[in-house]
Amino acid sequence: MFIEEPVLCENMEYFPEIAAACNIPIATGERLFTKYDYKRLLQTGGVDIIQPDLSHAGGLTEVKKIASMAEAYDVALAPHCPLGPIALASCLNMDATCYNAIIQEQSVGIHYNKDQSVSDYVKNKSDFTDGFINLPCLPGLGVDVNKELVLEENKTPHTWKSPVWRHKDGSIAEW
Repeated sequence: MFIEEPVLCENMEYFPEIAAACNIPIATGERLFTKYDYKRLLQTGGVDIIQPDLSHAGGLTEVKKIASMAEAYDVALAPHCPLGPIALASCLNMDATCYNAIIQEQSVGIHYNKDQSVSDYVKNKSDFTDGFINLPCLPGLGVDVNKELVLEENKTPHTWKSPVWRHKDGSIAEW
């Protein structure tokens, strides 16, 4: 469907050259966090799909601005969402309001949690499944949070740390 991040956005000046050399759409942007970052990316060109992460790029309001700016450049939207159902519901609400939304990433069923699934933290977990997902219909974002489980889990906070990937020589690697 697309090539995701053939180079990191720190090297966005290469996107036009990559786009000219292939006929597969290019997607990027999960590591950009402001509308100003996206402005630079869109002005540089060569990108067909942007992937802002609502949890890092300013939430619903800021990502709506980013998506509208991308629409003016005829660039599609595919929100990045490696988190659970609350983040996914936010993305689905965004998708429902953006003309240029084309696909929604989700990580239900593949999360790093060992003792709980991310969907265990909501009572309406059947609303968040793999594959086709209906737009949320409950009030707010469309999530019925399992408050009892959240409070119980909060008694023993997690110790999970984001892994640091390294090459054999010890230098930091891309995940």
